[in-house]
Amino acid sequence: MGGVWYFGNDGVARLVSEEAGERGKVLVYHPTNEAIRSYAELQQKLALLGWRRYPNEQPGTLQFHKGPSSNHLITLPSDFRCFRMRHMLDIIMKNRDYFVIRDA
Repeated sequence: MGGVWYFGNDGVARLVSEEAGERGKVLVYHPTNEAIRSYAELQQKLALLGWRRYPNEQPGTLQFHKGPSSNHLITLPSDFRCFRMRHMLDIIMKNRDYFVIRDA
């Protein structure tokens, strides 16, 4: 289980699970301020940025790459309900000026 450690004023640390911390968060395509609500929407936005579906996807995943000259690969679970903060952060790190995470 992943998460973030928070340290209180009393010196006690507590682990907040990733799932609890990401409720109410949404990936937003910054140029148009559109919230991404499905993989169809995400794939359309990634295509505008030069990302294409990877031809040799692993079972249970969706993968995107920028072509043979790039070593960047975005790997997502095939079920959008399993799309988590770590996946959003991966997309943002590889497309810094185009995506942000906001409260839903």
